[in-house]
Amino acid sequence: MTQRPGRRLGTWCAGLLLAGVSVVVGCRVADTDGITPVPQLLAFLPWLLAPAGLALLCALLTRWWTGLVWGVAVLGLLAWYVEPYGTIGEPDGPQLARLRVLTANVESGRGTPALVPVIRDRHPDVVFVQECGSRCRAVLEGDFATDYPHRRAVEENGSKGSLILSRHPLAPAPGVPGTMGMPGAVADVGGASRASSAEPGEGHAVRLQLAHPMPPLPGQVALWRRELARLRAFAATRARTPTILAGDFNASQDHAAFRHILDTGLTDAARLAGHDRTPSWPSRTASVIGAQIDHVLVSGDFTATGAHFLRVAGSDHRALIVDLTLHGRT
Repeated sequence: MTQRPGRRLGTWCAGLLLAGVSVVVGCRVADTDGITPVPQLLAFLPWLLAPAGLALLCALLTRWWTGLVWGVAVLGLLAWYVEPYGTIGEPDGPQLARLRVLTANVESGRGTPALVPVIRDRHPDVVFVQECGSRCRAVLEGDFATDYPHRRAVEENGSKGSLILSRHPLAPAPGVPGTMGMPGAVADVGGASRASSAEPGEGHAVRLQLAHPMPPLPGQVALWRRELARLRAFAATRARTPTILAGDFNASQDHAAFRHILDTGLTDAARLAGHDRTPSWPSRTASVIGAQIDHVLVSGDFTATGAHFLRVAGSDHRALIVDLTLHGRT
């Protein structure tokens, strides 16, 4: 029997939607990021439930039974991968120090004026700032010269500049090479990290590394993948030093290159605090649709007691603040 035109159109729509979503889901299953436009779509993997659901509805209305089975399988895989990636454990050593960490991409410095009151109100112990050029550095280093006397920077303009501010003493450490600045340092964290509330105690070394690989733009996916691989290499060779790797990763847990960083033993602090899918970009639509590409990754020496994503006017990223507790190793 010949299909009616409306039924044929519904079948075609269902097939095209399922084919597109299946390519992205297939790359997720195969643990690869594929080629454009797959890496870009993987950032929004949970939102693919909408076109997959529409395809399933079209298949049902047109009585396309093959499409119905196909759609159920795709929806099942999407639901499975929406769950947080990897396993987490709780350190069993004694509490050594508390640390509040803030990371913010200020979009070539445009978000700097709005970041200043956030730092003043939230009192982070360590601040990671991406896309912080000369003007951004001048503002932050000038306004917080007393509160944050320790800093490490990559002194470039525009999106290539970056800055780490710290209440705690910083020792130089090699950064991770990249197109945009990714400085590193070793912080000497006191037994009581909040200088305003307690006297400092015995110091503990914590490795700090800012992350800001290139985004997976069309034509730059290979570069994005290489720079994430460098961050993975850093994470894999961090020895036994407690580590914080924070910044704009331009990647979510649905990207294989980012999951490979987590596979070295680091954990997303936002996940530890129950915010594993809270979008951070783009900030203007994050309350409706977005991706979590800004992260604070920590070694197994840390627990997280809170995570907050904050709008920073002028930037297309939300800032992320996490409260961490450093534990000793047994």
